[in-house]
Amino acid sequence: MSNEQMKDLDVAKNRLLEENRALVIVRNREVLFETRASGIRGFLLAIERIGKGMADSALADRIVGEAAAQLCVYSHVCEVYAVVLSQCGKNVLVKNHIHYEFESLVPHILNMKKTDLCPFEKIVAGSGTPEEAYRRLREKAAVSST
Repeated sequence: MSNEQMKDLDVAKNRLLEENRALVIVRNREVLFETRASGIRGFLLAIERIGKGMADSALADRIVGEAAAQLCVYSHVCEVYAVVLSQCGKNVLVKNHIHYEFESLVPHILNMKKTDLCPFEKIVAGSGTPEEAYRRLREKAAVSST
């Protein structure tokens, strides 16, 4: 398949897997943002840098739970590929009519030690809107990075 025939999601997915990225965002077959840094902070940085430019883009991420899915809704991403997708993340994508593809579906995204829920999943639980989820995640990321 030539580059012109590739869909944005294919471009994002290929870069994620072949270039060992943690997050790739593509629109009109152009990479808008990519990082090797794992976790939700890369996604927050992409929103900060690109803002409304993320609308109608495709996103490929290693792990998409509810937190990442809420950020997809917040930033108007239209397609998502996840290596690992949580059931809560899937529910958010379905509810908001965002096309998604995944390799593995898991009940929950766990913390690094696999002893509890991921702290970012806990932060967004019960957030009423994607805007509130974004605000909560941004505040937590700012606190933990200082």
